[in-house]
Amino acid sequence: MLAALLAMPFVAGAQSRDAPIPHDVGQSASPSFEGWYPNDDGTFSLSYGYFNRNYEQTLDIPIGPDNHFAPGREDRGQPTHLLPRRQTGVFTVVVPADFGDRTLTWSLTTAGETFAVPGHLRPEWRIDALEEVTSGNRPPELSFNVEEGETRIGQGPGGVRQSLTAAAGVPLTLAIRVRDDRVQKQSLRGRPSRMGLVWSKYRGPGSVEIADSTPAVPEHGLTATRVTFGEPGDYVLRALAWDDSGGQGAIMAGGFQCCWTNAYVDVRVE
Repeated sequence: MLAALLAMPFVAGAQSRDAPIPHDVGQSASPSFEGWYPNDDGTFSLSYGYFNRNYEQTLDIPIGPDNHFAPGREDRGQPTHLLPRRQTGVFTVVVPADFGDRTLTWSLTTAGETFAVPGHLRPEWRIDALEEVTSGNRPPELSFNVEEGETRIGQGPGGVRQSLTAAAGVPLTLAIRVRDDRVQKQSLRGRPSRMGLVWSKYRGPGSVEIADSTPAVPEHGLTATRVTFGEPGDYVLRALAWDDSGGQGAIMAGGFQCCWTNAYVDVRVE
């Protein structure tokens, strides 16, 4: 058997030649279905992400033939501004309690290629997005700070949402509070909890300049950055927060779907 294997070096060579070559630009993107989880009200959340094969190029794909869901409404809150490489659990679509064995398919067409992925409720695709069962860890809580106090607290891939208005070319301050259930546990161990936050453009017709896309998260959890929009229109920004279980790259390397939280800011720029 060993001799037979040694006599077939061309197999390894073929595999090496067929391996994808990294490219900074010009590559396609494909949607991904991460899994589903139940909600307290009896509905279900389907979690989606994507893989932009470019190492540097972001892709802007408006809602329509090249970026749509089916059946039903083509716009289900998916991103139109796709960051490079693998982005996990970027958004969720809530489906009714009687969704049953139906599917909800997201399709993307880029660089001349079309990829589509169906979301579903197959039992083997259920994920523990709101609690990591082996450790009991839960995603951070995100809340927006408004003048009358904190409202709209979100946790997990479905996250929390806020609406603001801004003027093109005028910096807008984005404030958000990050809390985590492990802060007290870590303080009892004599070391601080680690939390991370990153802001990015999610949708919008023009350029978005974020002064500090990865602001530090202080002990009290309140953090802020400033963003400037290049032209009028409707935009969406996304904040991604994680706790000391690590960023998404580290988590997904272990096959986990917890623990991070999304936040979205709808901005009407005039």
